Amino acid sequence: MPKPFAFKLEKVLEFREQAEEQARLALAEALRLHQEQKKKLWAVEEKIVAHQKKKYDSLSANDMWLWQQYDSALKEDLHAAQLRLKQLALNLQKCRAEAVKKSKDRKLLEKLKENQAKKYHEEESLKEQKEFDEMATIRFKPENF
Repeated sequence: MPKPFAFKLEKVLEFREQAEEQARLALAEALRLHQEQKKKLWAVEEKIVAHQKKKYDSLSANDMWLWQQYDSALKEDLHAAQLRLKQLALNLQKCRAEAVKKSKDRKLLEKLKENQAKKYHEEESLKEQKEFDEMATIRFKPENF
């Protein structure tokens, strides 16, 4: 009975699987943060639209000043939200690239493992066949002698 195949780089493969899983988790977190920031950006945009619809014709000077201050604060919030969204988009892109790289690394090692296992099993099969052939040759007794 042949020994089972033992992949010498099994620990490296396990490490790469763990690294890929961590990269996938980081990607999921980056995607979640990006989507949350999109929602925040939409909320600020809705506030701006709602604020712009308010009539400021009949407001007193103090109310007009408050309206303008609130309007400028909303625009600053919008700008900050857009900047944060761009940063998160870059981070998301980086995490996605890292996850793809880790996946390729793992798949490469798995392919090597498959190829080595296939080669090992073929060699074991040839050894076994050779042993059977030798045993058959030894047991064979010609009738002429």
